[in-house]
Amino acid sequence: MIHWTTLFAVEEVAKEGGLFDIDATLPLMAIQFLLLALILNAIFYKPLGKAIDERNEFIRNNQLQSKEGLTKAEKLAQQYEEELAGARRAAQKVIADAQKEAQSTASEKVAAAQQEAQAQREKASQEIEQQKQEAYASLEKEVDGLSRQILEKLLGADLAAQR
Repeated sequence: MIHWTTLFAVEEVAKEGGLFDIDATLPLMAIQFLLLALILNAIFYKPLGKAIDERNEFIRNNQLQSKEGLTKAEKLAQQYEEELAGARRAAQKVIADAQKEAQSTASEKVAAAQQEAQAQREKASQEIEQQKQEAYASLEKEVDGLSRQILEKLLGADLAAQR
């Protein structure tokens, strides 16, 4: 029977306290909830929020630094490309000047060689002309000598000497 009495007592208590009974426990639970929220905020949420903010600031700073570094690197790359292009232009100019100078030197040497060859041809032509004149002169003397001999033989020495 004792079992029955406890069972009836529990039933009576259950009938009195329903799902939303407003008594002293509801404000006490609200105070406990607010106290728990304050404690969690102080112990957990503020430090966690601070750590997240610091990490976000760190990431933002790193992004800014990397953007600045990238900008500097791009500027340096552009500057180096411009300097390289200038150096290439200067090298091409030097090469072109050297080629012009080599071509003019070669042209001068060819012209000098042609003049020298022309001078040697003229000299050879003059020597040939001189030798030709000498040959004509010597032939003329021989022709005179031979014609005198022929006249002497044909006419005699006395008549040939008169002419």
